[in-house]
Parts: sequence; C-alpha cells; structure tokens
Amino acid sequence: MKDLPVVGIESRLRMLSDEKCQKIYDAALTIIADIGMTVPHAEARDMLVSGAGATVEANDVVKIPRDAVAAARDTIPAMIDVYDRNGDLAMQLGGTNSYFGTGSDLMSIYDFESGERRLSVLADTGRMAHLCDGLPNIDFIMSAAHPHDVEAYASYLECFRQMVSNTTKPMVMTAAGLEDLAVMQEIAAAFRGGEDELRQKPYFIQYGEPVSPLQHAPEVLDKLLFCADKGIPLIYSPAPIAGATAPITQAGHIVQAVAESLFGAVLHQLRVPGAPLLTGMGPVKLDMNTVQALYNSAEYYTTIMGICEMAKWMDIPNWGYAGTSDSQCVDINAGIDITELTLISMQAGSNLNHDIGYLDFGLTGAGELVVMTDEVISMNRRVLEGIEVTDETLGLDVIEEAGHGGDFLRARHTKKFVRGQQWKPTLLNRDTQKNWEAAGSKTATDKAHEKLLDIMANHRPEPLTAEQKQVMDELVDAYVAAGK
Repeated sequence: MKDLPVVGIESRLRMLSDEKCQKIYDAALTIIADIGMTVPHAEARDMLVSGAGATVEANDVVKIPRDAVAAARDTIPAMIDVYDRNGDLAMQLGGTNSYFGTGSDLMSIYDFESGERRLSVLADTGRMAHLCDGLPNIDFIMSAAHPHDVEAYASYLECFRQMVSNTTKPMVMTAAGLEDLAVMQEIAAAFRGGEDELRQKPYFIQYGEPVSPLQHAPEVLDKLLFCADKGIPLIYSPAPIAGATAPITQAGHIVQAVAESLFGAVLHQLRVPGAPLLTGMGPVKLDMNTVQALYNSAEYYTTIMGICEMAKWMDIPNWGYAGTSDSQCVDINAGIDITELTLISMQAGSNLNHDIGYLDFGLTGAGELVVMTDEVISMNRRVLEGIEVTDETLGLDVIEEAGHGGDFLRARHTKKFVRGQQWKPTLLNRDTQKNWEAAGSKTATDKAHEKLLDIMANHRPEPLTAEQKQVMDELVDAYVAAGK
C-alpha cells in the first residue's frame, strides 16, 4: 500500500463561518422543500414520496421535506476508502485528505510527441493513463480524451478499457448510460473476485451530474440508483454556471449547488442507506464581457473553497478541482493558474480533485501541464506537512555545539535531517544563471516535456493478467458489437 498524504498544518484558510454555512444550508433546504426540482423518473418519484414524504406537483416537480434531507445526511459515510486495480488501499476520501487526478472528455489535446494541438483520439486516453501511472502525485485518473475515432455509444467503455490497461491507479468514470456502466461494474467485480469483494474494495468512482437549474435527468438517476445498489462510490455534483444557469452571486451559486446535490443524496440514501457518496459543484463563472465560462478566476477559487467548506460542515466527502487553466497553452499563465488552484484546494482540504491538465476552458489537454501539476502537488504536500517541533528538531544541542560563530555543515544533526528538510524539484529551477545556461537554458515547460517523453519511453505500467485481459475484452467487445 502506498503512503497516504500526511497533513500537519495547525489551521486552514476559511471562506465561511459556521454561521454562514448554516445560512447557506437553510437556504438550500428552502429550495428543496418549497421550490422543488424536476424528476422525470417514475421510480425515483415513487421512492421519494413513499420513503421521504415528498410531494409531486405539475411537470414532475418534486418537493422533499427538510427532515428527509437531515436523515440522508446522517447515513452518508464520512469517509470512503478507494482501492487500486490490485486491491490495495489508494485513497481515503473524507476529512481534509486531498487527492488529485485528471479530467474527462477533452475535445483536443497537445500531441505528446509533436506538440501540435489536434482532436483527441482513443489512444490519447491510454497515453494519459500511462503518463499518470508514472507520476507519484497523481492519485487517480479520468479518461482525459473525448475520442473522435470511436462511436459515441462505445466511447466511455472503450476509454475504460484503455485506462484499466495502462495504470493500476483507481479511476473516476463517466458513462453514457446504465448499459455501459453495468459492463464497467462487471469487469471491476471480475477483477476483484465478485460483487461483494468489489463492494468492500471499490475500484472506480462514478460521476453523475444533475442538470442546472433544478433538474435531474432520467439517465442520471438510473446511474445513481445503480451505484447505490452496487456500492459504487458516486459523485453527485452539479455544474451550474454563475450568471447563466445559477445566480451570479457566490452565495446564490453555492446555495443552488448544495440544494441540487443534496436532493440527489436523499434519493441515493433512500435506495441504500450508507452507500458511498461525494457532493460538490463545478463552480464555473460566466465572464459577462466575453460570455465565456471561466475555469479560473478569483471568484472560481473562492467558490471552490466555499462549496468545500459546506461539505466539511455537513461531514460529507467532496468533489473538487485542481491543475486547470484557462490559458491556451502551457505558459506562465497556466503555471499561475495551476499553482493557485491546487494550493487553495489542498488548503481547503478538498478530497477528490480533478481536471489536472485542462487548458482553454476545459476544451484542450496537455500532458506537460499534468507533469507540472504533479510537481506543484508534491511541493504543496511538503508545505502542508507543517513544521515538526520536538526536542530533537529544536536543535539546542547542535546550536550549543556550534557555538558563537560556528557552522552546522558537518554536524551529525544536519546529516540526520538534511533529506527530510529539503524538498527537491525536478522542473523548477534552483540553480545559478551560469549552470542553467550550461544545462541548455531549459524552461520548466521544456523540462516537463522531457519528463513526459521519458515516462512514456521508460516507465512500464503493471500489465493486466491474461485472465483479466480476456474477461475485459470479451465484455467490452460484446457491448460494442451489440451496439453496432
């Protein structure tokens, strides 16, 4: 089992007081109980009526009593253990633990070899999984690419096959519908040795998204109920756009997202009390000057912190963001964006943070940005270890030994602690101008590209067993053939 992140800082930056959290929560309950949400799914409506005392009005609008939301909160697990392909514990989602991974459905990508921007293809999913397998601070993967060379009905399942084949790390999956999700679950259960074993040691997490404002699509609810039944951890996270599909104010933006997420949580917990669930939101902001939905802005960052704090306040694991940029290329703009967002997410204790490698408002991906974010995470994990204060680290003995005007270079104390006291970058420059020029005057982006190519050439992800490959290929191929 790999070492899980250690957090040792004494305090965290907060956007919301407990009083503000309560006010937001109460407002979200008002939306759920008095305004209601559209539920065009007969089974879901019946469950909410019989199990939660909900009422159904015209146009499938469902209103859920406030006490039913509180009951659902009581059964949602505060911690979710997620395992890798081999069955080893990889992530403990909850508290202030922070983990990081890529995103999904990128329409374009910067080619690993040529550096040219082009449309994404299926092989890009495998290449990105391979790259992430070789990066120690990337904890999970998503598909990264939206493959243009695969028919839509088979796209997510073919991405699943590429991901499973190129890394042992856990995955966050999207699915077209219940049918391909069921195949993913069957493959994962076969790898584990059965459904019960998979339930005990989940291998992948399913992403689900209500439709803002205040709608829950039938196919989304189908997947929600399936995940509850099978014990698959479910992310239920809306993506309301402030100023377009949600109020433009940060408080209103958060209120609506909390309401939409909790509404789904009630149904999820009615189905199977205690089923693993994460809440969150995509806190996208509409730039009123360009009418562009922004991934990175000051308000985006503070909203992320706000929704994370709401999850902590409710004691529910959360879905978050890191390593994204609205820049069109890997430049200093991108470097600032990924550093700011990643540190804020870690400082807030956001649990499962995705979209690493995103450029151009989530339309384009770059492996170099994933490599750079891996380094940023490493640096910030060192920062969040805090400062160890013990009799030994205070160093009074070595201070006395060095005396007035002495040095510490040859001291046993220095030799003992030097490795643990100095974080060493692989991309960031820590050398003199002379040495930098002698080494080729390489930028951090240059080094990231070289590291990317080195991982792709020399890192070998652990392969599937022959039995695992056969099971997966048979199930995926059958699904693809049936769809044709």
